[in-house]
Amino acid sequence: MLMKKRSHTCLIAFSMASLVLLMMLLYGTFSTQQPGSHGFRHDYQLLGRPLYKLDLSWPRNPEMFTGDVFAVTVNQYSGVVYVAQRGDNVPKVLVFTTDGDFLMSWNTTTLEMPHGIFLADAASSNPYRVDHRCGERPVLGTPGKAGTGLNPLQFDQPAEIFIDDSGEMYIVDGDGGMNNRLIKLSKEQEVLWMHGEKGQGLAQFYIPHSVAVDNAQRVWVADRGNKRIQVFNSITGDWLGTWGSCFTEDAPYSVRLTPDRKYFVVVQLNTNQISLLDAPPVGLIGQCRVVSVIQLADEVKPHLLDLDLKTGALYVAEIGAQQAQKFTPFSLGGSFL
Repeated sequence: MLMKKRSHTCLIAFSMASLVLLMMLLYGTFSTQQPGSHGFRHDYQLLGRPLYKLDLSWPRNPEMFTGDVFAVTVNQYSGVVYVAQRGDNVPKVLVFTTDGDFLMSWNTTTLEMPHGIFLADAASSNPYRVDHRCGERPVLGTPGKAGTGLNPLQFDQPAEIFIDDSGEMYIVDGDGGMNNRLIKLSKEQEVLWMHGEKGQGLAQFYIPHSVAVDNAQRVWVADRGNKRIQVFNSITGDWLGTWGSCFTEDAPYSVRLTPDRKYFVVVQLNTNQISLLDAPPVGLIGQCRVVSVIQLADEVKPHLLDLDLKTGALYVAEIGAQQAQKFTPFSLGGSFL
């Protein structure tokens, strides 16, 4: 059962083939909500360059959403989308095809306050799930105990994990708990480097909420409480730069890179926006620049997102509207590739 009061215990849980880390010119306005569509909020506007459009056919069974939809991850090899939700007496993960067909759901009574989900090895269909609380084994962290330790490794309300092709893990730990950390682990789960100071300075964090790694050895962290994205060298952990000018109104909650590596996709929960930012070339961080915005309806509250690395489609978990939505790219017939 999900307890209504958040506990200060946490973990990152593993399980075979189940829950493992669980300026702008107005371009157009769309309002496509239909009666009887389970309260789905399809209202949105496109600002700036039109890069994405809503896929109204996904999913074909929106009535399956019965809880707070907080995270989503995509297996581009099998064409499967995992949607995570939380709440009392609701299935914790819903599984759809990328075409929108509902496949299955599963539940668990041990992951009580899940926060993020990530597909570490898409080819083997093993998703990874981040939990604010503690439950399933084997795990990273100490079940039932929040902490700051590295040996043994402890967490307090970790927000998200990103695992690169080598199996190395990047964890942002501190969605309101005692930690404000970015930790890199080897594929053997040994700590390689860490930044763990709370504050507003360089390489300090206040509620780090999302993390992504690009192909230029750069780690991008949505430093939510400080309304900025910080960038680090993935090998050494050295601080490389900060983007803050794009987030004066609201903080970045989720960050991902499009498969063509041209744009970062950033979710801003309080302003109900999905922004696409120009990705800088290798060797340069520079200043952030917003090129496109998907302005969602009020109270949708987008939380975390993921992209299909084959088609470029993005999937957004919307915790306020209790739904997930799919947006497809305009370019090249719906694909960035």
